[in-house]
Amino acid sequence: MATKKGTDGRLVPIKDIKIKKGMSVSELIGSMEHIGGFSAQHMIDGIDIAGRMLRDKDSFNFLSFPADIVSTGVRGILASSVKYFDAIITTGGTLDHDIARAHGGVYSMGSFNADDAALHRKKIYRLGNVFIKNDEYGLELENAFVETMEDIYSKEGHKTEYSASELIREFGARIKDEGSIVRQAYLHNVPIFCPGILDGAFGTQMTLFSQNHDFKLNLIKDELELSNISFDNKVTGALMIGGGISKHHVIWWNQFKDGLDYAVYITTATQYDGSLSGARLSEAVSWGKIKEKAKYTTIDGDATIILPVMCAALDLV
Repeated sequence: MATKKGTDGRLVPIKDIKIKKGMSVSELIGSMEHIGGFSAQHMIDGIDIAGRMLRDKDSFNFLSFPADIVSTGVRGILASSVKYFDAIITTGGTLDHDIARAHGGVYSMGSFNADDAALHRKKIYRLGNVFIKNDEYGLELENAFVETMEDIYSKEGHKTEYSASELIREFGARIKDEGSIVRQAYLHNVPIFCPGILDGAFGTQMTLFSQNHDFKLNLIKDELELSNISFDNKVTGALMIGGGISKHHVIWWNQFKDGLDYAVYITTATQYDGSLSGARLSEAVSWGKIKEKAKYTTIDGDATIILPVMCAALDLV
């Protein structure tokens, strides 16, 4: 009999999945509890850990993700999930894609095998297998940024210095698209921390705006807020999608409280090049960024497949 070793040392039998007509996502996931195998078992473990984390009323929970998936339909999953978390940490490109799409930018189905030189001549950007017309991205964002910033600066007594999260909140207050991540974060009072906010079109527009306005960006203010979160919360958890700065900022600040108590990480990166994106959560234990006794798992796989299944199973609607 095929078996897997249980956490208490017992051998737990593998159970076959039985698909039934009309089966719900929750029923399917329930039948996969002892699937064994590879990424599937890690996904099941991740659903269990994330569920425990979200049910723990004492846990301050982070959601982190990079910008690329915001260009896909997963943007809708992220937007609807915002309200279940206490803070978001993401990259500068998230603002670019979310705001452009919130203001009418239309992203299209493309192909990984497209002729990129031909796309360049047609003024089409390629992000994986997503096609983006130049004016659906840069121009949409530029117009939205100028309109929003001019509105902010038309108000009497407006501030001249903002942290990244404060500025993002101002945009969320003015976005009309309810499918926007930034808008949903504003509506549910969830701060969006963006340590790499200058890396992208949004950051470039801020730079240009500052040339003829009394505008300053205070990046340290958000770092102090993250420090306060770390020291003020005894229990913390995180669902981390993809690596890079968004993942690292979560685990970095949590090391100052002796590490995360819950952690689920979805990645397609390999650990053998020493990258942070490829580093398994077990590596973070050695740094004290995740507690030795924490509930954690790394799920190897494509987040555009895994995340919708996980969120459906967790009923994050």
